[in-house]
Amino acid sequence: MDAQLIAFTGVAAGMVALPGADFTVVVRNALASRTAGLAAALGVAGGLLVHTALAVAGLAAVLVTMPVLFRTVQLLGGAYVLYLGISALYAVRRRVSEESRAPDHVPPAPPQRPGRALRQGFLTNALNPKAPVLFLSLLPQFVPEGRPPLPRTLLLAALVVALALIWFPAVALLVDRLGRWLRRPRTARAIEGGSGVALTGLGLALVTGPLLR
Repeated sequence: MDAQLIAFTGVAAGMVALPGADFTVVVRNALASRTAGLAAALGVAGGLLVHTALAVAGLAAVLVTMPVLFRTVQLLGGAYVLYLGISALYAVRRRVSEESRAPDHVPPAPPQRPGRALRQGFLTNALNPKAPVLFLSLLPQFVPEGRPPLPRTLLLAALVVALALIWFPAVALLVDRLGRWLRRPRTARAIEGGSGVALTGLGLALVTGPLLR
């Protein structure tokens, strides 16, 4: 048994499952429909694939050592997450307004297009400025001394993406499974509002915070 590989699997699983903007985007889209949730989950895994590929290619090292470029990615990622958060809060506000005007007839929320959900998941992860630092600091620790680094790094990167392809679709399916309860107007508003607040807070932290190094 490869003890290092087993240890990395545990660390990577915890890293992938840690709630963040990607998790929130998957849940929000899964509330709209199973298809949208799965599309967002695939997008998140695709964004993760970008970072693992950059780490394997060594380009992430360039990004981390160039403060201006790194800050640009940080601002872009923060702005996009902030946009998602404000959009969610606006959707809640609009929904409440519709219910107050016509409490007996509230039009259903428009279905989320799978392509848009896929794009949201991908950009949320691809523009995450913490990911290059995380992969650069994590992957080399699990490359055994004396062994060629490239094959091992490729294996570790593929394992991270595989875990994401298991975890995020599972989250989307679970949310869809609980959909009857989660889609009740009051519950849906609470989840949407909580998601909006979380995403807005994350976006503001990235945009206004210090350089993440």
